[in-house]
Amino acid sequence: MRRITAVLCLVAGVTSTGILPALSDDAFQADSALIDQATLPDAIDLKGARPKADSSLLAPALDVLPLPLAPLAAPASLGLPDASSQVRIHELRPLTLEEAIQLAEFNSPKLKAAASQVDQAKSALRAAISAWYPTVDLSSSGLPEYFASNSYRNPDFGSDQFARQWKVNGVVKVSWDLINPARVPQIAAARDRYERAGHAYSIALRDLRLGAQTAYFDLQRADAGVRIGQDSVKASLVSYRDARARFNAGVNTKLDVLEAETQLARDRDTLTTNLRDQDEQRRNLARVLDLPQDVTPTAATPARPSGLWKRSLQESITAAYNYREELDQLLLDISINNSQANASLAAVQPVLSFVNTTSLSRTEGQTLQSSLNNVDMSDFTYGVQNSTALTASWRIFDGGRARAEYRRSKQAAEQSRFDLADLRDQIRFEVEQSFFGLRAAIQRIETTAIEVLSSKESLRLSRLRVQAGVGVQREVVNNQRDVTQAELKYARAINSYNSNLALLQRRTGLDALVACNAVSLPSTKLELDQPLIPIEPTPLKSACPSVATRLVGQSN
Repeated sequence: MRRITAVLCLVAGVTSTGILPALSDDAFQADSALIDQATLPDAIDLKGARPKADSSLLAPALDVLPLPLAPLAAPASLGLPDASSQVRIHELRPLTLEEAIQLAEFNSPKLKAAASQVDQAKSALRAAISAWYPTVDLSSSGLPEYFASNSYRNPDFGSDQFARQWKVNGVVKVSWDLINPARVPQIAAARDRYERAGHAYSIALRDLRLGAQTAYFDLQRADAGVRIGQDSVKASLVSYRDARARFNAGVNTKLDVLEAETQLARDRDTLTTNLRDQDEQRRNLARVLDLPQDVTPTAATPARPSGLWKRSLQESITAAYNYREELDQLLLDISINNSQANASLAAVQPVLSFVNTTSLSRTEGQTLQSSLNNVDMSDFTYGVQNSTALTASWRIFDGGRARAEYRRSKQAAEQSRFDLADLRDQIRFEVEQSFFGLRAAIQRIETTAIEVLSSKESLRLSRLRVQAGVGVQREVVNNQRDVTQAELKYARAINSYNSNLALLQRRTGLDALVACNAVSLPSTKLELDQPLIPIEPTPLKSACPSVATRLVGQSN
């Protein structure tokens, strides 16, 4: 139980004592024992040679917009503005994160294209399955055909010939491959491509949700930057006016006024940069959501931690191996290439077919040796012929082409195995990267919060010192800059936390989070609950302290 509590404390970032408990030597040796890598289960044995897309593992995309969001449906796919009034912004629409995700799922052309690829693969599979059915061909060389002929001959050797005829003929041919070695592997490959398209749709949906979340979090960070920039300009403007007033009163120097003016200019430049970032992030979110051309989205809620990740690093890694559709796609690539290899060998294998041909013909008119006027068009002949046969074809030698294509497909399957091994390592690194980033963001949230409170207190004291005549304007300028930078770092810490949390959800397939209460900076300075000299492992704070404490209590 103590080790379970330690793992939960690592994720939640809090323990009853504030320091992670140390494992015993026996437990450490048991955990540090190397695993024989040859005993790892085979991916094909775990997932199957042809893993199917399981839609139950992923919440389906929204197919109907809620009524309040209906006006924000995407424009027509081929719609292209040709006037400035069509792209002029007429509405700033506040959106929550949930609404942004809903709009992305409903509007995204990339997701619609992925769904279309699934339909295309399904149609291709149906076309491949048709090889099991017979084919019926209807042909005709005269429907109808009028034939006229006048032949003149030397009277010493024969007589002239005159012909006038109407001809109608048709052929019905039924063919059915009884033995076709290429049929089964081709259908198997088409079925695997259909499953692969289903996995690609799931990947596109996960990436779309991640993109919408990331764009929304970036907009929240830009909004926080604008707010911080505005507060900084207001504070610097007050400092500049105070410095000017004290200079006019003869209790201040020109240098103090210039320093205050310099800081005001810096803060205005920071505000300008943040306003630009805000405009860019708004339009970036509009691009991700594919909103109408005259609507710009805004963030309806300020930035705060989205929730608490309640899984350990090891659980996150194994979950990623179980749910990442990219691994399933590579397994399907192996199966597809093996099927293509078998289909290549079919080129030099015998094909046995059943063929039935029925032909019908009718002719009206005559061919005479007397006179053209004597041709009677009421004379007719007709006939019906039917033939049934088994036909066989076998290419005995093709110069080694079929065998070479077989080897190429088998080599491609082997390449997919190597790609799977590379992707396995990449998936683990991505999960670890997001997990470590989330853990560091938790620490930065606390440290930057303390930095904000400390810098604000320093600014207040420096202003009091200047007013009392024992300080200089340089202290106010430096502390004002520290406040701005600390608040920006705090906003970036919240953004980093939310972004890494969204990445963990995307990279592991786990969507369940523990809800997090709203976080705001306290009015008093916090004390660090850790030793003055950090000793590894350092304690991890939580972005949701109350939730983290509840999790630890439940584990006990």
